[in-house]
Amino acid sequence: MAAPLYGLIATFDNVPDIYHAAEKVRDAGYRHWDCITPLPVHGLDKAMGLKRSIVPRISLAGGITGFCTGMTMIGWTGAVDYKLIVGGKPLFSPMFAFPVSYELTILFTAFATIIGMFIVNGLPMHYHPVLKYDQIKRGMDDTFFIVIEARDPRFNLANTKALLAQAGGKDIQELEA
Repeated sequence: MAAPLYGLIATFDNVPDIYHAAEKVRDAGYRHWDCITPLPVHGLDKAMGLKRSIVPRISLAGGITGFCTGMTMIGWTGAVDYKLIVGGKPLFSPMFAFPVSYELTILFTAFATIIGMFIVNGLPMHYHPVLKYDQIKRGMDDTFFIVIEARDPRFNLANTKALLAQAGGKDIQELEA
């Protein structure tokens, strides 16, 4: 029994080739695909049609939550739970609550960023089918790859192979799941 198909992988030699191929794959309407590059390629995310990450929004929500938690905690403690007037100072002042709120803002932002990154990136992922490809190590050294997953609604083995070949892909291989 043959293993189920994960997708197709194509090899590209340089940055302009993979950049233009990514534009062609994006324009063809594929949604479940990725580029593997040995170095950051400026503008590749735009060529792939990727939207801005939501992690900064998650971080902001964590920071606001931390700040509000600090202010509420000090406000509740000073003005409601343990009313103690010392030297004529008010029961609550944002000035007194600021150090605690500041620290909780940083702490909650850090936790929200890490948790958000793990969720958005689908981590921890201890294994990925692309790792079965025998040339994948070259993707960390000198070669560029595009992987199109078989779960993509537009995926058709023959048409997708033809698209990758027309985009300049070499050594187009099928990947097992």
